[in-house]
Amino acid sequence: MSLRFHFRSYLLAPVVVTAALLAAPTVSMAQTKELKQAPIRSTDPSSGAVMYKSYCAVCHGVAGKGDGPAVAALKVAPGDLTLLSKNNGGKFPQLRVFGVLEGTVPLASHGSREMPLWGDLFRSLARGDNSSPHLRMRNLTEYVRTMQVK
Repeated sequence: MSLRFHFRSYLLAPVVVTAALLAAPTVSMAQTKELKQAPIRSTDPSSGAVMYKSYCAVCHGVAGKGDGPAVAALKVAPGDLTLLSKNNGGKFPQLRVFGVLEGTVPLASHGSREMPLWGDLFRSLARGDNSSPHLRMRNLTEYVRTMQVK
């Protein structure tokens, strides 16, 4: 299976997430180092771990070190999520992480935003349940908090 995705396309079609079969963090890269576009799959919003593995691991890696299988296709490597607290004076930047997921906090270090706007994508899964996107972002933020190095 190859991964093909042009991250600029998520701006045009926010209900499409890219990371070829996001639920499969062991996805192999094609020789072209491109990502395949795939529709977002719904996961259990109560499980940060399941959502992380489904939506984040393809870029950030299963352990959050920024070494997912899609890294070779990205212009800027994803950050090491395990160092967020360490790089923030020992305090987990909960509101910043939530804001990055929601799309309200810019990723200045990335230049242009390659990371999908998960808030928009989670809202596309809500089907009228306005609390679901917030629950997803809160539980995903909490899961990232548990990944921090001591």
